[in-house]
Amino acid sequence: MIQKVNGSMGRIVNLDEIIEIRNKLKNEGKKIVFTNGCFDILHRGHVEYLIRAKELGDVLIVGLNSDSSVRKIKGEGRPIVPQEDRAFILSNLAFVDYVVIFDEPTPYELISKIVPDVLVKGSDWSVENVVGRDVVEANGGKVVLIELTPNRSTTNIIKTIIERFCKR
Repeated sequence: MIQKVNGSMGRIVNLDEIIEIRNKLKNEGKKIVFTNGCFDILHRGHVEYLIRAKELGDVLIVGLNSDSSVRKIKGEGRPIVPQEDRAFILSNLAFVDYVVIFDEPTPYELISKIVPDVLVKGSDWSVENVVGRDVVEANGGKVVLIELTPNRSTTNIIKTIIERFCKR
């Protein structure tokens, strides 16, 4: 069970809750932004990316790959940080409104249920390959690619730790 801290920013919700929240937000005329990722070992690049994503609308929903999903994508040994901790950290960032953990390798099902106005991915993707683009564009939304912060990645952090502490 994920515990929230008094005064915390966003909320960690399940699929049913985010669908209900999405319907309420749409009725209020709010612009919903969605992005997703592993967000393992949160770093400056993640934070800058999420800030830019939030600037594209009123509400930022982050789809977070579960531990099993991360392992399918990144391999054994990942994630470094468990999903409960990753969700807790993300939900306590001022610019993240909701965090939803998903088990599938891609967020397609989640995007299909939320149908955000703006779907955000990093510039390391091409628009044509963004999962859920078809759903978002078919419903009048758009896909936005955000430039990534150079030399900032979880992979680089792991490499640095190995180089500094494991090769002695």
